[in-house]
Amino acid sequence: MKKSKIKIFGLLAAVVLTGGIFAGCGSASDDTVSIVNVSYDPTRELYSEYNKIFAEHWKEKTGQDVEVTQSHGGSGKQALEVANGLEADVVTLALEYDVDAIQDAGLIEDGWVNEFDDDSAPYTSTIVFLVRKGNPKDIHDWDDLVKDGVGVITPNPKTSGGARWNYLAAWAYADKQDGGDEAKTEEFIKKLYQNVLVLDSGARGATTTFVENGQGDVLIAWENKAYLSIKDNPDDYEIITPSISILAQPSVAVVDSVVDERGTRDVSTEYLQYLYSDDAQRIAGDNYYRPSNPTILQEYADVFNLNIDLVTIQDFGGWDEAQKKHFAEGGIFDKIYEK
Repeated sequence: MKKSKIKIFGLLAAVVLTGGIFAGCGSASDDTVSIVNVSYDPTRELYSEYNKIFAEHWKEKTGQDVEVTQSHGGSGKQALEVANGLEADVVTLALEYDVDAIQDAGLIEDGWVNEFDDDSAPYTSTIVFLVRKGNPKDIHDWDDLVKDGVGVITPNPKTSGGARWNYLAAWAYADKQDGGDEAKTEEFIKKLYQNVLVLDSGARGATTTFVENGQGDVLIAWENKAYLSIKDNPDDYEIITPSISILAQPSVAVVDSVVDERGTRDVSTEYLQYLYSDDAQRIAGDNYYRPSNPTILQEYADVFNLNIDLVTIQDFGGWDEAQKKHFAEGGIFDKIYEK
């Protein structure tokens, strides 16, 4: 990748694993190989740690150094950037639909979701609430988010994969409460978004709005981001787990057209496959993602609520159906959201 691309998109932050110098992206040599991982907002800490152990693994396996450049942003926006030319050897995005968008652009081959275990989702998460210490607005479940005077922070589902998970988790709760009456469920979601104070483009921006800027009473958040916020500010926040949430499956894929052009298919494939190793699974758990390995997940039973009622994207007919119905132009979100 040319350095000018970094300036054009303003998205890439170099995470260099060996030598301390950024030596270029997506190139291979006898001594060093460089790849680009285009990811979404909440994975910065996860991949900062993972890249180090992968570099050691790749060096031991091949004798070759590896440099990984990271790019982070709202998942939907990241997918659009890759489809429009932001070169990535691998993508590690918030949901299957965003990877499908890159496939639809002709950059990823059909069948990517079956290339790795667990639908190419090496870790999972769910959606929780982050509230201020003491829970002054007495927030316990989704219905508390539609009360008058409750300021909600959540990203924009048009640009953020996490925001789409947030929306669908709220929809699942309302649908159950309303007995499947879609008109009532739409009204519930409309009231929720009427309480949204700021609609940031991604999960990172929403967390900044809530934590650093002090806006809102509740942040609808990735579970891992909520835990990291408490880790950084243990006296300021607490996590509320709603009665119903959703199994969020961040997806990973090799960008076939890019790796074939650069000669980086082997290292890119291994980069994603090694996410399933025991060491990487524990790094995921330590960063508050739920390991896909059920044995290692049990090691974190004192961290995660493993008994939470989780719907899945299949309850919405899969991502194609959910996107078309809720988030496409003229979909339900467009209909109910009023600025």
